[in-house]
Amino acid sequence: MRLLAVLFLALASVVSAQFGFFDHMFHGGQQHQQPQNVPSDSSNYRAQYSRAHCDKYLCPDTLACVHFPHHCPCPWPAHEDKFELAEGQRICISKGGFKAGEAARKVELARKGLL
Repeated sequence: MRLLAVLFLALASVVSAQFGFFDHMFHGGQQHQQPQNVPSDSSNYRAQYSRAHCDKYLCPDTLACVHFPHHCPCPWPAHEDKFELAEGQRICISKGGFKAGEAARKVELARKGLL
């Protein structure tokens, strides 16, 4: 779970950088203040987490409120496939570079200890 939180924070910083690029592109040569870099600590995430209200299970990487941990959505559903594990957990695997069904095949091989 801690790894998922770290991955979420890393992806959030990439998204922030991309929007900064588009903002600069669409504002052309206009003068405006450059956005400040996000601090290298997790205070922003912890603040969002502490403000989130959930009477069930709060997903640590998406802050979605669900009944069970394995119901948590993937942070990037358009780019990731979700797989539920036997222990009530889920993993998200990138769709990129795989042919249809390849990620599921690899998950099954890993479950059987063959990968």
